[in-house]
Amino acid sequence: MPTCLLCPATPKPDRFEMSDSVPGNPQGAAEMSRNSQLERRDATMGRGAMAFYEQPIELVRGEGIWLFDANGKRYMDIYNNVPVAGHCHPRIVEAMRRQASTLNTHSRYVNETVLAYSERLLAHHADPLDSLIMGCSGSEALEVAVQMARAATGGQALLISNATYHGNTTEIRRMTFGPFEPDYKRVSFPQTYRPLAEGASEDELRDRHLGEIQRAISGLEAEGIGLAGMLFCPIFANEGLPDVPKGFLPQAAALVRAAGGLVILDEVQAGFGRTGRWWGYEVMECTPDIVTMGKPMGAGIPLSGTATSNAIASTFHEKCFYFNTTASTPLQAAVGSAVLDVIEDEGLVERSARVGSFLLSELMPFMDRYESVGDVRGRGLFIGIEWVSDREKRTADRAGAGAFVERMKNKGFLMGAAGHQNNVLKLRPPLVFEQADAELLLTALDETMREMHG
Repeated sequence: MPTCLLCPATPKPDRFEMSDSVPGNPQGAAEMSRNSQLERRDATMGRGAMAFYEQPIELVRGEGIWLFDANGKRYMDIYNNVPVAGHCHPRIVEAMRRQASTLNTHSRYVNETVLAYSERLLAHHADPLDSLIMGCSGSEALEVAVQMARAATGGQALLISNATYHGNTTEIRRMTFGPFEPDYKRVSFPQTYRPLAEGASEDELRDRHLGEIQRAISGLEAEGIGLAGMLFCPIFANEGLPDVPKGFLPQAAALVRAAGGLVILDEVQAGFGRTGRWWGYEVMECTPDIVTMGKPMGAGIPLSGTATSNAIASTFHEKCFYFNTTASTPLQAAVGSAVLDVIEDEGLVERSARVGSFLLSELMPFMDRYESVGDVRGRGLFIGIEWVSDREKRTADRAGAGAFVERMKNKGFLMGAAGHQNNVLKLRPPLVFEQADAELLLTALDETMREMHG
């Protein structure tokens, strides 16, 4: 296997095309093997199970920011939000091994490792977020958050974005796929690139979106439906990382609280340093009543969390019979603590801010250089490139974004697309990403854009 190269001294290749074949495994044989695997996958997982890329790849190893396929080809991981500390970080692997060989039980026993981890994680949050309920997935964390809000307020309805995604359980997927009524009132997600009103100032746009929030609240009151709260990703990640009018989120929160609702912010994508701050709600200057966490929390071990005040958590336990056999375990806590160790000791939050700022500044000129780049935006190591077919009309180009992602994969860079029209190229590398890695990525992005612009 090739050695993973993470240091700035790694020489840059002139070009990024890499052969699918290696000695002893010619391309034809590799193609036959891949087709056989896809057939077996359909047979064991069901036809239609999601797989990335026109030619899906078989990954067999990860290290740092790199992933390796079965033929030894390496790929820079610009997609995954789970390994913020890098793939297979030795400190996290060792913590996992050590705890798994000692004890792993469920949440109905008392365990110091679980308590210490909860206290340590909560110390990174703002007041009054002082209680934690652990789960195994972001979807579970959101389920708990929704139950909490309904138990604490007596209300049922939640305000959500009209282009959101929060999970895949029966209840949480309703926020994306419906049915929405009467429990979920959708409002336009805030953005400046395709504004509600052309030519409006940022303040005017903010007020228009706040007006929509207030009308939704008033509509619920008129229908006799109680308000439980609002639920947003603080940086609106699935909506395409829009630039949000300043002050929108805290003022929306004030309207919801005035109507008796609670504020739930979903940090599954934004949290743990992704934005250059510990939490996306810090960037938006809006402290929630309930916050959900997942993905990077356990570096691949199923681990999520819902944090809130002790009063809300206690009401939840009183009104909602809840326990989770495979959550709040010593193994989860040991791995979660190791993730915090790496983030803190390696300065990954600061690195996300520093390297992300460099990457964003280097990408900004792409808007002048390439007609298809309608906008570049983001925070920390979470950056979106708006791919359009008509810059003046800001026409989303989903097919073009997909073609770009495929070309980058073929060069050895794994990325994806996001946004309600799936045309926003998403750059989201592990937080161990260094400036030298960013320079390598920038060269590949530039080269691919030149190719696509003929």
